[in-house]
Amino acid sequence: MSKKKKQPEAPKAAPAAAAPAIKIITDNRQARFNYAIEDTMEGGLVLVGTEVKALREGQGQLTDAFGVFRGLEMWLINAHIPEYSHGNQMNHEPKRSRKILLHKREILRLKQRVEREQLALVPLKLYWSKGKIKIELGLGKGKQKHDKRDTMKERDWQRRRQRLLRK
Repeated sequence: MSKKKKQPEAPKAAPAAAAPAIKIITDNRQARFNYAIEDTMEGGLVLVGTEVKALREGQGQLTDAFGVFRGLEMWLINAHIPEYSHGNQMNHEPKRSRKILLHKREILRLKQRVEREQLALVPLKLYWSKGKIKIELGLGKGKQKHDKRDTMKERDWQRRRQRLLRK
């Protein structure tokens, strides 16, 4: 009979409750009202130093922003990041185009879906994740006026229902 050697136990992992810290900089709430979002994806942004500092101050807007394809690259157009308050003459332009960082295969897949299904690339959130600024993009189809009215009715009903349940 051979004796089996006891293998050392693997170190225990950290508790699952410690989720990655995500701090939302700005949220495009109007996008979910104007578009029926079908799919979302996360990407990075190419920024200059004063843009990062302005975003650390909590400034930035995605209200009129959208994504476009230029060759095999994706760009964020019309996103407003105001000039850094303590910046000098080398400050950035507030509404400049910014490159979105995604893998090539993800860009190709998105490009095909946008062209084939007539979808729009809409930025939903801008947030910090592990010390990096990330953007959440949504593939959405524009809503008609009656769809927007249905959304408002549903939201009002949910609000009334919550009030009734609290009483």
